[in-house]
Amino acid sequence: MSCASSLRLGAAVSALAVSVLSVASQMRTGPGFHSAMPAGYTVVRLKPSGAVAAFIGLIECTEMEGARQVSEGLSAKVLDAHGVPLRMFPRHVSFRVTATLRKTLIDPPLDTVTINDTPAEFLLKLGFRLKVYHGLERHELAPESVTMIGVPADVAYDERVFRVSFDLDNLPITDRVVLEVVSPEDETVAHFSFGLL
Repeated sequence: MSCASSLRLGAAVSALAVSVLSVASQMRTGPGFHSAMPAGYTVVRLKPSGAVAAFIGLIECTEMEGARQVSEGLSAKVLDAHGVPLRMFPRHVSFRVTATLRKTLIDPPLDTVTINDTPAEFLLKLGFRLKVYHGLERHELAPESVTMIGVPADVAYDERVFRVSFDLDNLPITDRVVLEVVSPEDETVAHFSFGLL
């Protein structure tokens, strides 16, 4: 390789390094938010059948796309995609919950739930509630709507997907919300948290 080629290669590498550093300096200073965010999963064993059920959560909120948390501790705040500080949760938030009897996760069940129905009927009878935590205080919100998406309820299937929507009118971002998936017997079988700070 000639000396001129080496110099051009060195200049190209330097330009690339400066470009990478420039992009890195523009990156978010904390975890970023998106319009669809994973909320976690829970695996349980159903008794008496012994079937394993998995519950997978996804938070859906188009207003959160591009928002980011800046700073930490007492000075933490959340900025929207335009850099404007958020003081309240977006008014409309949905949770997409997949309840499945398929072996989709490799984790073993950590809990058992006794049910009075077949596992497939159990999936159709799930309920949902949202617990809102404000410091030590707590209250519940009922869903604004629950929609089964995908396979219709009248078709036998081993998986159900629900979109559970809530109106969080005037909920401060300092609060924390937890979606609970409940059995027909009102037992919590899974929960998914959503907090901005």
